[in-house]
Amino acid sequence: MSRTPMTLKGSEALRAELKRLKSEARPNIIKAIAEARGHGDLSENAEYHAAREQQGFIEGRINEIEMKLANAEIIDPTKLPNTGKVVFGAIVELEDQDEGARVVYQIAGEDEADIRAGRISITSPIARALVGKSQGDVVDVAAPGGTRSYEIVAVRFE
Repeated sequence: MSRTPMTLKGSEALRAELKRLKSEARPNIIKAIAEARGHGDLSENAEYHAAREQQGFIEGRINEIEMKLANAEIIDPTKLPNTGKVVFGAIVELEDQDEGARVVYQIAGEDEADIRAGRISITSPIARALVGKSQGDVVDVAAPGGTRSYEIVAVRFE
């Protein structure tokens, strides 16, 4: 299986979620199942069935996070050499050539992407267009509303 790129911050967030699920959510659901069992007939016990379903979700998420971390290639953007080229983990400031508006994105892993937080997936069309380009380059991005042109104003690593 191929390694999936992930920023250091993204891996830390997944590890924190995993720790919370294992140390808080899992023990709480085990207590809820034990309590529901104490109410008698399990075939008609809605609390028991709801708790078991919740347990399934928690265990599934734990397995999912463990797999993502096991297959992750963790990259610390602060340790990357600043060659001026856009690579995974770079923070890129762009200027829309049509409207003049500026946006700032960090190129991150698929699981870390959050457009509201300014993180775009390495597999997104805009990130694919940016990778390998340098400050001052103009890139064309195929967007749902048509092709957009952006100038790379700055590339930095934080």
